[in-house]
Amino acid sequence: MASSFVVGDKFRNKVTQLLENTDSSLPHRLREELEETLNKAEPTTLSFSTARRLKTFLQDKGHPFYLHELLEDSSLHLPEVVKPPRNPELVARLERIKAKLANEEYNRITRNVNTQEINRTGTLADFGRQVRSVKAVVATVFNFLVTVVAAFACSYMGSQYLFTDTAARVLSAVIAASVVGLAELYVLVRTMEGELGEP
Repeated sequence: MASSFVVGDKFRNKVTQLLENTDSSLPHRLREELEETLNKAEPTTLSFSTARRLKTFLQDKGHPFYLHELLEDSSLHLPEVVKPPRNPELVARLERIKAKLANEEYNRITRNVNTQEINRTGTLADFGRQVRSVKAVVATVFNFLVTVVAAFACSYMGSQYLFTDTAARVLSAVIAASVVGLAELYVLVRTMEGELGEP
């Protein structure tokens, strides 16, 4: 925090004139402080308390220049803040806490990650169950198609003993294949309901 000014040439000249003026009744203490300020090495600093006393003196005596005029080319003196050295034990403790927090954060982020996962849908075991399920569905559809085609073929071949007309034979084969297909679908639906746990 600032507690003094770095004075410029204007201040030096005016205060030098004021000190050289023998008829100015500067208080002894203020005169000593101003002389000490002017004799300081660069940067020359003027404390706020000395500046206040000088301002009061100038106002009381009615001098033709004011403090703000004296300090026009001056600036605030901001001392450099010296940071105290950090305690090595505290630094080590903070590093341990940071590492612990980072580890907890990592564990929180990865707690639902399984090394056996191949993607976001599940583990390898889930994938195996899905493959088996797909294989069962493909086998069921293939079985259904083979059964319907076989029923059509048997009906078409067997109907040659009943019908001599080809259209009648095809119609009877389609009807037989449809009945077999519906029966197969009924059995398939009942089987799937049983697998799903429905009555």
